[in-house]
Amino acid sequence: MSKAGNYCYEYPRPMVTTDCVIFGFDGSALKVLLIERGIEPYKGQWALPGGFMNMEEDAEQCARRELFEETGVRDMFIEQLYTYSDVNRDPRGRVVSIAYFALVKILDYELSAGDDAKNANWFSMSEIPSLAFDHDHILRMAIQRLKGKVRYQPIGFELLEEKFTMRDLQNLYEAILELQIDRRNFHRKIMKMDILIPLDEKEANTPHRAGRYFQFDRKKYQELTTKGFNFEL
Repeated sequence: MSKAGNYCYEYPRPMVTTDCVIFGFDGSALKVLLIERGIEPYKGQWALPGGFMNMEEDAEQCARRELFEETGVRDMFIEQLYTYSDVNRDPRGRVVSIAYFALVKILDYELSAGDDAKNANWFSMSEIPSLAFDHDHILRMAIQRLKGKVRYQPIGFELLEEKFTMRDLQNLYEAILELQIDRRNFHRKIMKMDILIPLDEKEANTPHRAGRYFQFDRKKYQELTTKGFNFEL
């Protein structure tokens, strides 16, 4: 490193960013969190939250930091998705992006755009605008990963409130998988897993038959997995 603080290497090195696909569920529709870019390139266009990695942080720390700075969202389930390294993916130069996907409970957060984001908003999957950079491609891959993963891991509970009805759970899976699920078979399969805690509480002021509330028994699920249990829908 030179006295001026600039890094000098024998070979050129790409810049590294992180981008994050944030999924949320409002009770009826799967949504994704986008930011409106306040700076060039693509100023005024919608994009995934993200930014450049600092020298003192790893990729996940960068993703979480950028997500909080641009949207106010923090402390969520997050998992690495893929690394995108197309040579021409960013007009600013040679940029490699490590993408993540995250799951949040929409009602837990009040969005607050910041840093280089002019605005932050939730979009249903049928209303997503054309995105900056290669973020359309990243989003499509994240959706496919989510559809596959909810079938063999109970990550869908990350999108629900602490207590939920079977109707809420079925609505979630139908929204993610984009298909109708037979109610009886779904309920029977879920209950047979023995990973839900039934509560002595039911819905109030509902136009349909009041459903009982449940909670996901995370401790029980972890105990079962050590014994070879497989979550499969």
